Amino acid sequence: MKRVIVLVSNDLSHDQRVRKTCDALIERGFKPLLVGRKLKSSVAMERPYPFVRFQLFFDRGALFYAALNLRLFFFLLFRKADLIWANDLDTLLPAFLVSKLKGIDLFYDSHEYFTEAAGLEGRSFQKRTWERIEKFCFPKLQRVSTVNQSIAEIYEKKYGIPVKVLRNVPEYQDHFTPTSRADLGLDDNKYIAILQGAFLDIDRGALEAVAAIPLLPERFQLLLIGAGEEHEAAKAWVKERGLEDRIIIKDKLPYLELKAYTAAADLGLTLDKGLYFNYLYSLPNKIFDYVHAGIPVLATDLPEVGRVVKQEGIGICIEKCEPQSIAQALQKMETMGKEPFKTALQQAQKKFHWQQEVKVIDDLLP
Repeated sequence: MKRVIVLVSNDLSHDQRVRKTCDALIERGFKPLLVGRKLKSSVAMERPYPFVRFQLFFDRGALFYAALNLRLFFFLLFRKADLIWANDLDTLLPAFLVSKLKGIDLFYDSHEYFTEAAGLEGRSFQKRTWERIEKFCFPKLQRVSTVNQSIAEIYEKKYGIPVKVLRNVPEYQDHFTPTSRADLGLDDNKYIAILQGAFLDIDRGALEAVAAIPLLPERFQLLLIGAGEEHEAAKAWVKERGLEDRIIIKDKLPYLELKAYTAAADLGLTLDKGLYFNYLYSLPNKIFDYVHAGIPVLATDLPEVGRVVKQEGIGICIEKCEPQSIAQALQKMETMGKEPFKTALQQAQKKFHWQQEVKVIDDLLP
């Protein structure tokens, strides 16, 4: 059995894309070793294959990335492998160097347009550093995938190499039995919109969604699930105004539990503002989570998001992420109901699923 070392910079717990990747590699005859990091907040986890979580002195910033990349380099240097799978630019350099030193095949899976991430805004030194790393490695890569067509085209134009699209979509299920609202502690008489996200940070629309709810009749309720700066700010905003009965906020949940809440909602929200290049050309995973949960989507009209939502007919788009626009759109979608989107959602479930996307890995594996 071939050995593959899969690298990520997170703590492995909630990364469904990487979990599905490892499962796909096993199905294709590989034995994965998953490598990430351990945080103080990391929960215990089990996988049917070995994994390692590094404990580092730093949790963020330049020192964290330097420590992570150094640790990964020496880890890879003294491990046997037939393939290295690097997820995102923050693991690529050690993977690239060791692949060249030891003659090992390398697969690079870019989950975003990393050098244009919001976290690099106004941090010119850090941005230039990542751009140099990308420019050094990328033109020499042979096996590259990314999350949507827009980012693939940007990379192809910039570096002159082919890039495949591997969307982060759920696995297809023929039968899914929803959990009742009563079992989830939700009210059957409410019209519930859900906004989920592991990284509900600045400019992802969480605060605007929260502010839209008081503009609506009492029957409207928001379910906010995830983590991030705006997620935490929303907690404070809701508490200050005593709106806990109308806006339910939950921290990150295990995938199956999150899916149960999602399927219990009436529609799903994705409200990125597109102020940063990386957000502008993003295709949030939550869209496909909503699709597979059978609920329509209310989205801001970004290039990749609009392409899916409008072309597939699975929801509606708004031009601006502002409370008034969100409130008006929620009222419109309540009036429409789920029925106009039912067939489109079923067709999208059969079109956008992991068993289909994973064929890209077959095209690129050595």
